[in-house]
Amino acid sequence: MAVGYYLRRASLSHVILDTNQEGGGAWIHTWKSLRLFSPAQWSSLPGMAMPGGSDYYPTGDEVIAYLRSYEQKYNFPIIRGEQVIAVRKDGDQFQVQTSKHTYKAKVIVSATGTFTKPYIPVMKGIEHFNGVTIHSSHYDAPDQFTGKRVAIVGEGNSGAQILAEVSKVADTLWITMRQPRFLPDHIDGRYLFDAATQMYEAQKAGKEYKPPSLGDIVMVEPVKDARERRVLHSVGPFDHFTQDFLAWSDGRREMVDAVIFCTGFKPALQHLSGLGVVTPDGKVDTIGSKSKNVKGLWLVGYGNWTGFASATLIGVGRSAKKTVDEIQEYVAKEVRTK
Repeated sequence: MAVGYYLRRASLSHVILDTNQEGGGAWIHTWKSLRLFSPAQWSSLPGMAMPGGSDYYPTGDEVIAYLRSYEQKYNFPIIRGEQVIAVRKDGDQFQVQTSKHTYKAKVIVSATGTFTKPYIPVMKGIEHFNGVTIHSSHYDAPDQFTGKRVAIVGEGNSGAQILAEVSKVADTLWITMRQPRFLPDHIDGRYLFDAATQMYEAQKAGKEYKPPSLGDIVMVEPVKDARERRVLHSVGPFDHFTQDFLAWSDGRREMVDAVIFCTGFKPALQHLSGLGVVTPDGKVDTIGSKSKNVKGLWLVGYGNWTGFASATLIGVGRSAKKTVDEIQEYVAKEVRTK
């Protein structure tokens, strides 16, 4: 939608294909209690402030409501319920095959993010495990784990937040690759964005800037509560699964009923495989958001490799604007050479 906002201002003919049946993007699939760890003022798309101001941390439902209001305000040309299966190049045009139709376009902007491609590390014996294994992307609420022994794997914000609420109803075990690092209570997402911005501006100016390393996990209220209940302690990574246990290389074993993997995501780029641009690490070689190897292809919102902070609500606007500026120049050049 950030790209759509600038395409609309540029009066470029476009359409947005969305596999979901309703607005809200990945937020409609996240767990119920999830909140932003940046205040509303630091979580807005271009052209419309998120309600709440500088000291309010919106809930998932409020983010969904904001995204839907944003969509309605700008009346984006969105076609819903169509999954993009494949993108191919035919001369100077792209053919976009969806689950229902085939479209032709001069330019493609891939903005599928990462949520639909959750990452679970390869683990020995996982196929023999009798318990439940899920990724955080499929976690909804703690109720299904009541009274069980649950391992949460991952030292990031999702791991800490899911641990915080599951530990209220279950016996939990927190497994991390390294010791979790907690930010001071007064530091939140706005500080992280500002620090990252300073680093970005320094790099553009050819200067060296290293932001202070204060930690990784934002102390939102549920995590603070978990700290008070003394559940924010972790153990190192286990070696393999057995039928009922997690086993460590030193002989330690822990019986668990379920494992929740909070181990992140990979770019969802399978629809671009036919263009031959997806690298072995699952990314695409880009200059900013523009593909190095395929003319007319841009990628927005996958992380810093497609633009500074482009996977955040506040950061994607900068990448979207630059992308549309480049698209305008590309289209104008194509017209001049015809």
